[in-house]
Amino acid sequence: MIHLRRATAGLMMRGTDETSGSLFSYVDLEARIPARHPLRKIRQVVNEALASLDADFEVLYTDFGRPSIAPERLIRASLIQILFSVRSER
Repeated sequence: MIHLRRATAGLMMRGTDETSGSLFSYVDLEARIPARHPLRKIRQVVNEALASLDADFEVLYTDFGRPSIAPERLIRASLIQILFSVRSER
């Protein structure tokens, strides 16, 4: 996983784009997706695009309050929802 958030001196309320590994899962998700699956290439392209937007995301967040979900995670989730025609239950 690419860590897209740069280190800052202060505590920002922008969530980090990190995975917790196998904290609550006994299944390795990387092993479940075939090496040649199209999502792997899409993820690579999306991660590169999001890395270029890192500075833009950073200025949108305040220095106080509760940390949010990382915008990179939200964008990836929305993209998967669109690609697989997942309906929102909201």
